Amino acid sequence: MVLVRNEVPADAGAREALLDRAFGPARFLKTCERLRAGRLPAEGLAFAAEQGGRFVGTLRFWHVAAGDGRPALMLGPLAVERDARCGGVGSALIEAGLDAAATLGHGAVILVGDAPYYERFGFQAETTEGLAMPGPVERARFLGLELAPRALAGARGLVRATGAVAFTPWAADVSRVPGRAA
Repeated sequence: MVLVRNEVPADAGAREALLDRAFGPARFLKTCERLRAGRLPAEGLAFAAEQGGRFVGTLRFWHVAAGDGRPALMLGPLAVERDARCGGVGSALIEAGLDAAATLGHGAVILVGDAPYYERFGFQAETTEGLAMPGPVERARFLGLELAPRALAGARGLVRATGAVAFTPWAADVSRVPGRAA
């Protein structure tokens, strides 16, 4: 049985190790990762999956502006341990995440992913036709889902990162910024 719960700070190590196994070091070069870099996931929308008390999956959502400044969420990354795949873990994470996003009043979700997998949850490439990502993506993998009617209707332009910036101790210390005198 799969337990989907909110992520807690103690999950960070297991989450990052899983993402490394699932996507390798190239994950940091992806366009979506560049939108997430230095940001916190959307409040209440970071999830962990457990089976038998073991961390087996992760899913997070991030605030973005879809084109003309329209608020949306970006789904990802979704990762499931290899030995837990095909057991419904990914589906359970997505369903819990989309339900929570809708309950919290979010209107739309975008992602870059495998269309045949995400279409069963309602994602479609047509929803993102007027939008562009700030880096390379395969057009057929750039998908959207409206949680509220017409949330992305007519959206045009570049997707940009919004939301809370992650605090890093070195960022508050300007003496450590190259070229800055203490």
